[in-house]
Amino acid sequence: MSNNKQIFFQSSLPRSGSTLLQNIIGQNPNFYVTPTSGVLELVFASRHNYSESPEFKAQDIKLMENGFKGFCKYGLLGYYHSITDKPYVMDKSRGWGYYQDFLNFFYPDPKIICMLRDPRSIFCSMEKIHRKNPQTISGVVNDAEISGITTEQRIQIWSNIQPIGLAMHRLFDIIEKGNDKKMLFVKFEHLTSNPQAELNRIYNYLGVESYAHDFNNVQQITVEDDSVYGQFGDHKIKTKVEPPSEDYNEVLGQQLADNIKQSYQWFYDYFNY
Repeated sequence: MSNNKQIFFQSSLPRSGSTLLQNIIGQNPNFYVTPTSGVLELVFASRHNYSESPEFKAQDIKLMENGFKGFCKYGLLGYYHSITDKPYVMDKSRGWGYYQDFLNFFYPDPKIICMLRDPRSIFCSMEKIHRKNPQTISGVVNDAEISGITTEQRIQIWSNIQPIGLAMHRLFDIIEKGNDKKMLFVKFEHLTSNPQAELNRIYNYLGVESYAHDFNNVQQITVEDDSVYGQFGDHKIKTKVEPPSEDYNEVLGQQLADNIKQSYQWFYDYFNY
């Protein structure tokens, strides 16, 4: 199998423009870009079986480790060789950043991009989706337990479950371990206000020749059934890249917005928000 295909990874915060970035990069004819990818789940499940199966435990440890490494590497390459002839792939999954040590085990020195966004805007986006869909059950409101009844309660719940709570805890751990030094962080606010400059940063990080994108006509080429992810699985993009209105103070209220900033002060300090 040819090894000339390069796989890159996007592992971003929720509601932070990850789908938008995929579709912008997808304008480049040399790139195959994914919707939410399941490739991490494939190698993750393989890791469990490799770790727990007695057949592997009963053989030479180093030999089996090398075999598993090759299984994961060529499984990854084989997956994309079977899907696309394009030389570059951008695989999008929230877990790559957190599991980059495992990724590095079989795909050395991976290039991982992480989209960031002001947490107040992330929670605001979730709350607006909740309010926009009163006809469906969001899964966050429980009248019997008086849980998720208020905006404050919903923010508290989201901060401790998927996708926001898990993503923020993982990001904190990435920073604590120093693995953030190996990643490229792109602020959603910068991508939408000065997109070509941010794309140039991305191409420079990837070691790929830059491309002139059309930010006024970004067509959606990633397709996924949002109903699979429930009410909050909104992966639709707008065709024009422009800064969104920052209305978290109006939607959440000044006090709740301030509370979010206080709760994630480490984020605001570290990423200079």
